[in-house]
Amino acid sequence: MKSGNVMRKAVWEQVHARLFQGKALLLFGPRQTGKTTLMTEVLREFGDDVLYLSGDEADVRQLLGGATSTRLRTIIGPKRIVFIDEAQRVENIGIALKLITDQIGHVQVIATGSSSFELASSVNEPLTGRKYEIQLYPLSFGELVAHHGLLDERRLLEHRLVYGSYPEIVTSPGREAELLRLLSESYLYKDLLGLEGINKPALLEKIVKAVALQVGSEVSYAEIGRLVSAESRTVEKYIDLLEKAYVLFKLPSFSGNVRNEIRKGRKIYFIDNGIRNAVINNFNMPGQRTDIGALWENYLISERMKTLAIGRASRESFFWRTTQQQEVDYIETAGDALFAWEFKWNSKSRCRIPKTFSNAYPHGAGGIVTPGNFDEFLLSP
Repeated sequence: MKSGNVMRKAVWEQVHARLFQGKALLLFGPRQTGKTTLMTEVLREFGDDVLYLSGDEADVRQLLGGATSTRLRTIIGPKRIVFIDEAQRVENIGIALKLITDQIGHVQVIATGSSSFELASSVNEPLTGRKYEIQLYPLSFGELVAHHGLLDERRLLEHRLVYGSYPEIVTSPGREAELLRLLSESYLYKDLLGLEGINKPALLEKIVKAVALQVGSEVSYAEIGRLVSAESRTVEKYIDLLEKAYVLFKLPSFSGNVRNEIRKGRKIYFIDNGIRNAVINNFNMPGQRTDIGALWENYLISERMKTLAIGRASRESFFWRTTQQQEVDYIETAGDALFAWEFKWNSKSRCRIPKTFSNAYPHGAGGIVTPGNFDEFLLSP
């Protein structure tokens, strides 16, 4: 692996281990997270055995859309690997991937996509049982620790809370705000604005900003609808698409034994803190902010999501709240095991897991996460 992508070692190893296993390999993730760079470096060792195709090119879309297995054999020729970048732009790409996987068995096909709603929906049925999926997010705390060391990353905590960890942001000190504004303006909605259902880009941006200002709070589609003058079902549709375009993700409520638990609530977080701050145009450091609690919560939950994705851990994530406003910030379940954590930026403030929760779920583990111990929470498997 070349030095330019050393921070993605764990994902690089996952990709490499799945080559030539008789299945298509799909790499999903937000734009600008290095999917193309990663795959180029993984495939470098195969030299001329790789056929590189880009779904951004019109002739490639025409060539692959509706191609038969005979036509695909002609296109591929003697190559051992077919790499299709931005594959979501190719019509019926799932059929082409299936034909290559089934009919041209010696060829490994790899596809990347920055909009899972298009690529996943077109490949799920044709490739049932014939694919590996890997998610690539902005750089994780664990990846950065492996590259910079734990001490340096702990020292950079406030910086990460404000600017996040997209690869270009991490490697461009001094230009973070400029690049994040460019990223949010040029790429954030690129995959969404081409859809027929998204015909009001101004409304989309209003919804994103409204969500950004409610990070850490339970989200009501009806309330956001009132704020942006839209119907709640329109808000729900736009948020669903923003999740599938890797801008946001939802955290559902946990319920089990407590009578007054909220059972159908949701919180919404940003994949990356820097994007969230670009949306509200606030790059002040934590000491100058009134929303540090929301920043801290978004950072910890998004980073934990990356840790679980990289480790391919089989866990489910939730928050917990009762109608009396008792709350646990974050919960994970793994089979019968349950873990509960509260997040506090000010380690001197009093905090504990609510007794109602502890009494109802006495087998639960977890604790309080502060700047003093956050690395233990983020790095634990």
